[in-house]
Amino acid sequence: MKRHLLSISAKSGSLHIFFLLVFLFSIPFWFAGPVAERFLPEQLTANLPVSSLMVCAPISAAVVLVRKEKGPGAAKELLKRALNYKRIRKKAWYLPVLFLMPAMMILQLGLMKLMRMPVENPQVPVLIIPLSFVVFFIAALGEEVGWQGYAIDPLQARWNALPAGIILGTVWTLWHVIPFIQMGRTPTWIVWHGMSMVMARILYVWIYNSTGKGVFAVILFHAMHNVSTVLLPSYGWPYEPFVVFIILAGTAAIVTLLWGPKTLAHYRFARSGRDVPSATAS
Repeated sequence: MKRHLLSISAKSGSLHIFFLLVFLFSIPFWFAGPVAERFLPEQLTANLPVSSLMVCAPISAAVVLVRKEKGPGAAKELLKRALNYKRIRKKAWYLPVLFLMPAMMILQLGLMKLMRMPVENPQVPVLIIPLSFVVFFIAALGEEVGWQGYAIDPLQARWNALPAGIILGTVWTLWHVIPFIQMGRTPTWIVWHGMSMVMARILYVWIYNSTGKGVFAVILFHAMHNVSTVLLPSYGWPYEPFVVFIILAGTAAIVTLLWGPKTLAHYRFARSGRDVPSATAS
């Protein structure tokens, strides 16, 4: 199965072409976004710029390259990975997939209150969360079929899991810089938020490898990441990039210590014969 997955992932020599295509496919959205926002109600663009529609770039670049290198059949297999929920064999993995990022926001709120930083009274938009989750799931699908479904395996094959996560997280962060600027974010905000994104990508790789290379699991995790950091701040939940970076860096360090930097998938205290799914699970 590992060999099959690698067969529909990037060739190691194609990664730079993939990254280049992702950025090239995003340029029209970067330029069109500020123009389109002049004609849209502010309520539609308050949290995310129109340029965020660039989420279609990673999946487009991946499909173009896989189809060219390996044919239409391989491209279809790549797309099928987006909804392959059966790879999450241990259902306990749904707990971190769905609740780790919301827990991070709760922890941040507690830390900020402890530090006597100004915070509002946060609300839980119960009726809005399901609809927002669906939107963010579709957006995450557009990204993760490319980032995790196409790019991460050859990166891991060359650098192992932890360095691969850092490399991909850095590219992922740089790809977001222009939308952040268009949102009016300060350089300090962008730096700390970008570093938190690199830490988050390590957790994405951990989820991916520990669920038998489950792209679907990462899409769920990414969607909850966006619900936590994009939706909740609109309802009084604080978002301080530096505090978030500290929390995610600490979480990534714990994950690396417990699951190992080589694979991020072998829990060191697992009982014999009852280990979590490894990076080579079928």
